Amino acid sequence: MPKNASRGYGAVFAVREFRFVFAAHLLSLLGVVVSEIALTFLVYDLTGSPLLSALTFALGLLPYLVGGTLLAGVADRYPARRVLVVCDLLCAACVGVMVLPGTPIAGLLALRCVVAAIAPVFTGTRMAALTDILGEGDLYVLGRSLLRIVSQSAQLAGFGVGGVLLAVVPARGAICITVGTFLCSAALLRFGTRDRPARATRREGGQETARGGALLRDSLGGARLLLGDRRTRALLLLFWVPAMFVVAPEALAAPYADSLGLGPAALGLLMCAMPVGHIVAELYVGTALSPSARSRLVLPVAGFGLLPLLVYGAEPGLGWALAALALAGAGAAYVIGLDQWFVAAVPEELRGRAMTLLTAGLMTIQGLGMAAAGLAAEFLPVHQVVAGAGVIGTLCCLVLVREVPRSAPPGPEGRAKDQIVRPKSETGPSAW
Repeated sequence: MPKNASRGYGAVFAVREFRFVFAAHLLSLLGVVVSEIALTFLVYDLTGSPLLSALTFALGLLPYLVGGTLLAGVADRYPARRVLVVCDLLCAACVGVMVLPGTPIAGLLALRCVVAAIAPVFTGTRMAALTDILGEGDLYVLGRSLLRIVSQSAQLAGFGVGGVLLAVVPARGAICITVGTFLCSAALLRFGTRDRPARATRREGGQETARGGALLRDSLGGARLLLGDRRTRALLLLFWVPAMFVVAPEALAAPYADSLGLGPAALGLLMCAMPVGHIVAELYVGTALSPSARSRLVLPVAGFGLLPLLVYGAEPGLGWALAALALAGAGAAYVIGLDQWFVAAVPEELRGRAMTLLTAGLMTIQGLGMAAAGLAAEFLPVHQVVAGAGVIGTLCCLVLVREVPRSAPPGPEGRAKDQIVRPKSETGPSAW
């Protein structure tokens, strides 16, 4: 597909395969959010332990690093459609075992870890597959944007749907619904997308190289190549670092609302403000701005997008806090332009591993950011912690803003896809 100029989100939906990917993404996301709430509720109902209940929710983030680093090679070694369908079926099987009445608490937590470890492989494979479906130009950028918007929207809707669902059906019944969403997602991907050869086996003339080597070596080798290259390392950090600091107000929303004497309704508004700001800004940037304009926004918005959090230094009331959070969420729209830079910097045969590493790193860094904010709030007032995250985060982002242009390869578009030097032993595919 050619690299066409921006024609808006409608042009993305005009691609038949993307419509199936989009529907599968929506189904699986809603199912995952509902199952997270239901499983957390189920564990608490069975044990009465707040610690185990919280651990159940946290286990949705921790295994991302393991799955994203040790299993990343799957995304390039095997045809994308097969990987996506198998991931959905494995998740459906894990959730199906969770529903069984005899499954012990340890089993529930272990299965939760397995599903979370599969998630970055699935997400990375799908992100890389979008370049096959939409091309590497503006349609890819808008397609990624739509999937991000759905992710933010599903969090808002999913928590509400999950709460209502648990009021009318048992927790195991709510979890059972997730089995259906995974199976429907697998069916949509299997029958709605083309079967393409594995990315790492694509060669001129459609020839494939012999398979050899271990999956672990292939996965870790890809991560080493990506992180060892100055350009891709700088771009990955530009995805990760702002995300680490922007989660501070969300992680501390409950204690901040309590410090102001606000009730549950205000807490809900504080939790929703940032996703709403993100959705509105991303829709505007994706619809109203040209690809070149989005590219020009990346560095200034990434560098100063955390500044709204400084409002917390004055311990603002609900109105000012909501405005600051919405603006901070809007700053995440810089990622639209960054997506294009990243896909241009990564060679095709490494793209699945690159997207998987990006996803795993993003989830892990957000978890670390939440933990760091919570730890700091044990010693400092909440409003000072959030404001401090804005200050420290802005300083770190400005360092990256200086580094990213320096890492750009020479050329009229600042692009050289094969700038990563890859040893022959790490370019060929191998069996899992």
